[in-house]
Amino acid sequence: MGVILFQKIVLQRLNQVTADEVLKYAKQYGIHVTRKQALEVEKLVNGKNINIFNEKERNKLLSQVEAVTSKEAVQLLNRLFEQYVSRG
Repeated sequence: MGVILFQKIVLQRLNQVTADEVLKYAKQYGIHVTRKQALEVEKLVNGKNINIFNEKERNKLLSQVEAVTSKEAVQLLNRLFEQYVSRG
């Protein structure tokens, strides 16, 4: 799969994330996230077209997510983002 196609798929998926998915991923990775926090994360990313392949945009998003969740959650999110960025 081409790099551009991979990036588009990842960005589209992020752009459409729901609070339920945030909760599912948090549970899957052992991070405590409340429903309220998941809804805040959804508001931060849903429909915003944030490009996690752009370091500045990714860091801005991580700061915003940390403000509504926890440092632990952001560290995990950053590791997940880095996995995608290294592939794309």
